[in-house]
Amino acid sequence: MNEQPLFRRLKDYSYTQLEVLAGEIRDTITRVVSSNTGHLASNLGTVELTIALYRVFDPDEDIIIWDTGHQAYTHKLLTGRFGSFGSLRKKGGISGFLNRKESPYDFFGAGHVGTALPAAMGIEQAENIFRNAKNIVVVAGDGALTSGLALEALNQMKDIGSKIKVVVNDNGMSIGKNVGSLSSSLAELRLNPVYREMKGDLKNALETMRLGSLEQFLSKIKSGLKASILGGNIFEDMGLNYVGPVKGHDFQELEAVFSAVKQLPEPFFVHIVTKKGKGLEYAESNPTRFHSVSRIDPENGEKISRNGELTYSEVFGNVLTELAKKDPSISAITAAMPDGTGLAGFAAKHTARFFDLGITEQLCTTFASGMAAAGTKPVFAVYSTFLQRALDQLIHDVALQDLPVLFAIDRAGIVGQDGATHNGIFDISFLSMIPNMQILAPSSLKELANMIFTLFTEKWMDHPTAIRYPRETELQNIDDIVSNLRKMDPFKWEKVIDGKETAILATGSMVSRSREAALLNGCALYNCRSIKPLDKAALGKIFADYDTIVTVEEGIKSGGFGSNVAVEASRQNYNGRIDIIAIEDRFSSHGTREEVLNELGLDARGIENRISKLRGEKNASNYRIR
Repeated sequence: MNEQPLFRRLKDYSYTQLEVLAGEIRDTITRVVSSNTGHLASNLGTVELTIALYRVFDPDEDIIIWDTGHQAYTHKLLTGRFGSFGSLRKKGGISGFLNRKESPYDFFGAGHVGTALPAAMGIEQAENIFRNAKNIVVVAGDGALTSGLALEALNQMKDIGSKIKVVVNDNGMSIGKNVGSLSSSLAELRLNPVYREMKGDLKNALETMRLGSLEQFLSKIKSGLKASILGGNIFEDMGLNYVGPVKGHDFQELEAVFSAVKQLPEPFFVHIVTKKGKGLEYAESNPTRFHSVSRIDPENGEKISRNGELTYSEVFGNVLTELAKKDPSISAITAAMPDGTGLAGFAAKHTARFFDLGITEQLCTTFASGMAAAGTKPVFAVYSTFLQRALDQLIHDVALQDLPVLFAIDRAGIVGQDGATHNGIFDISFLSMIPNMQILAPSSLKELANMIFTLFTEKWMDHPTAIRYPRETELQNIDDIVSNLRKMDPFKWEKVIDGKETAILATGSMVSRSREAALLNGCALYNCRSIKPLDKAALGKIFADYDTIVTVEEGIKSGGFGSNVAVEASRQNYNGRIDIIAIEDRFSSHGTREEVLNELGLDARGIENRISKLRGEKNASNYRIR
C-alpha cells in the first residue's frame, strides 16, 4: 500500500477535529456503500469506537482483530485504504470483509462471525512463545457472543492466562434483533442502576488517570458487592474484568477507558454501547433493513431496482407462510437471519412456530432434528455458506437418524460482492456425501414454489432434504406464484430442449444459462432438479441415447453433481464422453454475481463456448471425463 495510514495522525487531532473526521468517514461510507452495495448501518455505528481505539492502541505495534467485516469499514479507512475505498466490493477492488492478503492490518481474515476471539487466543499464545509482548484487542459485536465458537473461547481464557482485551460493540443487534439470555444480560447491564453508579466511580478514576484508583475500582467490582448485581456478572465469572457500559459515541469516555485498560496486564471485557446506523436518520430508524444494502439513493435510502423484481428468498418465505396457515405442524427456524432468508412474514403470522436461535447454525440443525423426531415439519432456512458450520450435526443428528428436516439453502452458488467467504459453492459436495440426504435445485421461482408446495401437501418427506437456490431475481408477481401452486415430482428430471448426440445436464440456476448453448449446438437440455438422488431412469436413457454428456452446476467440481453422474456412468458402463462444467479447485474473487460467473465460465456465453469447443474436438467417442 502506498497510502500512509490515517491512524498515525489521530493523536494530533483535537476532539473537535475528531468529530469532523467522524462526519467525513460516515459520509464516505454512506456514499460508497449506496453505490457499491455493502454493510451500512453496522459500520456507521462503529466510527467513534474505531477512531478512539486507534488513538490508544497502535496498529503498527498492537494486534487488533475484528470479528466479521460488518463493522470494520472505518478500520479500512484508517489503515491506508481511504484512497481505494471507492473500489469496495468491486471486481479487482478491496474486499467488503477483512482479508490478510489485502492489508497487514487485517491480521486475521473475518467473514463469518465468532472467529476473532478464538483466533486471538491462538495468536496470543504464539506471541508468548516468541516472547513478543504485544497488546491484543478483539472487537466483536454483541451478536457474535451468541456463537458457540466465541463462547467456547470465553470459557477458556482464564485457564490459559489470557490478557486479551475484548471490546464488545453492543448495539442490541446482529443483523436483526439479538435474542437469547446473553443478549438479555447485556441489556440488563446497560440499564442496571447499580452498575450505572459504579460506572460513575470508574469515570472518576479515569478522569484522574490514577492507576491506584482504577485498581481500587476493579477490586470493588470483584468484591462481594457484585454478587448483589443481577446475581453476578457472567463475564467476571469467566475471569474477565468487566468495564462498562461505555458510551460508544463519546470520544473522551472511549479514549479514557481504552487508555486505562491498556495499562493493566489483565483480561478485560469492555462493554461499549453504540447506535446501529448512527448519523444517518433512515439507517438509525430501521437498522435491520439497512444492515446490508443493494444500490440505494444515499439521500433517502430508497432501493434502486427494477419494479417487479422478486427474489428466491421472498418466494420461499411467502409460500411457506401460506402453507403454514393450513398445516399447524410446519415450523421455521433461522440463525439470526429472519429478514435475509425471507422468514420475517412467517415470524409475524406464525409467532409460536418461528424460532430465531441467534448465530448458532449447529444448534439450529440439532434443534430441527429434535422437532422432526417429535413429529413436526421443521424447516431450517440458512445461507449455504453458514450451513458449512453445522456439518457434524447434519451427519450425526439429522442424517444418521434419517430425520425429515427440510433445509432451505439460500445464497447457494456465487453471491457476488460478498466474495469468497460468502459464496455457497460447497453444499452440493458436502451434502452429497451424506447418506440419506436428498438435494433439490429449482431452475426458477415457480419451480421453487411448486417444490415446497409438493413436499408439504403430498406425503411428507421420508428423508432429510435440502433445497438450494441462488441469490437471483426474476420479474414475477408473488401473488401470481402463490395463487397458482402446482404439484410436481421434484425427483424427476425434465427434458427442456430436444437434441442429438450431446445432452446437457444442468442444475438450478444453470438451466437457463445453458439454453443458448443447447439451441446453438443442437444439444438436448435436461433440468436436473434432483441432484441427489439422481434420476437413474432418465440417466439410463440418456446413456443409451447420447454419446456425449455435459454436466453444468454452480458449485465446486470435486464431489459435485457432475462427479456423481460420472460415478453412475461408470457403474452403468457408459462408453461416451463426460465433460463437467463446474467451479474448479479455487476460491473466487468478489465482484457482481454475473462478473464472477463470467470469470468462472458459468455464464451463458462461457457455457456456450465450452460446449462449442467440445463439439469441435476430434476423437470424442472414447469415454473420458474432463
